[in-house]
Amino acid sequence: MRGITDTVKHLIIINVLMFIGTLVIGNRAIFSNLFALHFPKSDMFQPWQIITHMFMHGNFQHILFNMLALWMFGTAVEQVFGKSKFIFFYLSSGLGAVVLTFIVYYIQVMPLMVDVSSLGYSDELLNQIVNLDILEGNYLKSEILERKMAPLIAEYGHAMSSVSNAEIKALFELNHLTRGSMVGASGAIMGILVAFGMLFPNSKLMLIFLPVPIKAKYFIPGLIALDLFSALTGVSIFSPNNTAYIAHIGGAITGFLMMYFWKKDELDKYRWN
Repeated sequence: MRGITDTVKHLIIINVLMFIGTLVIGNRAIFSNLFALHFPKSDMFQPWQIITHMFMHGNFQHILFNMLALWMFGTAVEQVFGKSKFIFFYLSSGLGAVVLTFIVYYIQVMPLMVDVSSLGYSDELLNQIVNLDILEGNYLKSEILERKMAPLIAEYGHAMSSVSNAEIKALFELNHLTRGSMVGASGAIMGILVAFGMLFPNSKLMLIFLPVPIKAKYFIPGLIALDLFSALTGVSIFSPNNTAYIAHIGGAITGFLMMYFWKKDELDKYRWN
């Protein structure tokens, strides 16, 4: 491939092969259960997912835009960093996305756990409830949760009559949060975008639907601000509703912190080959 560095090329190839694998197998659930990032309370969580989710994508549009961004910005960044430092930076940004996502997950989970603590359920029983499959088509249904809960809690000497509507709602939210998953290289790529903006602040960029050149030092913070707005409000501006905005912000913060400290140590004198 012309105009592309080796590491970026290999990362794109790995991502494309993983995406093709999900299509060839024909059952996305197999790949998703194994390689998408699940939350620690989920029965499907595995340690390797912290890395493998970065090479998984939900659909063609998802992988197309991520790989275009990796090619467009990653090539220039790798030319400055060198191969080893680029890989370290890329994966570290992806891990930073995971860390912030998990932190926010626990911030959301803890008050819900308080809400259901009066039920007196054991940790084992709660874990089984939050891992129940309550999906019907593309939607989670609280009626399915109640139907599947009844015989389960009866085995532990509890009855549905003792569960209030507020507690059902809290258990439903816990189930929704726990059974969620995350895929995509977006967190790592947000770190790369930040690096590009700090290395080449005056480079001019533009959106396809807004053909006005904007300097990277304004364009990239603007993208991050939009992600932050969407994360706080739940309102999507350009991305699908299921976009992991918190992961984007985590990757961007990690990328910024690494660049800040590396630039203090005169980045170009410490290139890793």
